[in-house]
Amino acid sequence: MKCIAIDDEPLALELLRKYIQAFPALELVKTFDDAVEGSEYLKAYPVDLLFVDINMPHLTGLNLVAGLENRPMIIFTTAYKKFAHEGFELQALDYLLKPITMERFERSVKKAVEQFEYRNTQPEKVPESIIVRSEYKMVKIELADIAYIEAMVDYIKIHLAGQVHPVLTLMTLKGMLEMLPPGRFSRIHRSYVIPNAGVKSILNKKVTLSSGKQLPVSESYLDFIEKWKNNVS
Repeated sequence: MKCIAIDDEPLALELLRKYIQAFPALELVKTFDDAVEGSEYLKAYPVDLLFVDINMPHLTGLNLVAGLENRPMIIFTTAYKKFAHEGFELQALDYLLKPITMERFERSVKKAVEQFEYRNTQPEKVPESIIVRSEYKMVKIELADIAYIEAMVDYIKIHLAGQVHPVLTLMTLKGMLEMLPPGRFSRIHRSYVIPNAGVKSILNKKVTLSSGKQLPVSESYLDFIEKWKNNVS
């Protein structure tokens, strides 16, 4: 885990450096004795774990963390118990009261390692729906209902199974593909995107969908036919 430490007390910062370097799971990227400099660094270079003192001049550790858009795991360090409540309100992983012992620091690192491993072993949730703007409204589209998507100059038509009228939205096919989960939909023509699972058959560069609708596969997207054959064989 990449981490940084921020503390305006040189001795406290040196102790944190010594403790952190004792754990192979931690990689100390930088230390700061100035909270403002540390805050600017974090905005440009995100890390996994932040050790930060609470009571610092110019910018408190609480305000520093509250101002971060992408927060790493937070372990607050302070000589004052009174800040514990505010620290946990910011969803801090732990709160170390100075003087910090190695034993207490080790328990805190164990929490961080467990949290880090949990975050990195959870499968990414695949969306089952998307939201598009159509006729001045926000419309929810279930991915399983998409029969095919058709380009119409500056607009696209989202044809849905069981519905006569498609959903019309101001968007390009390229933009729509970026919204769709990879591997479930394919572009087969400059004008068409289809759900891979909805293909019933392919003959003479024409795709027949489950609905019976036939769509052409253009020369630029002939590789789709080979990919489809390999996936179903």
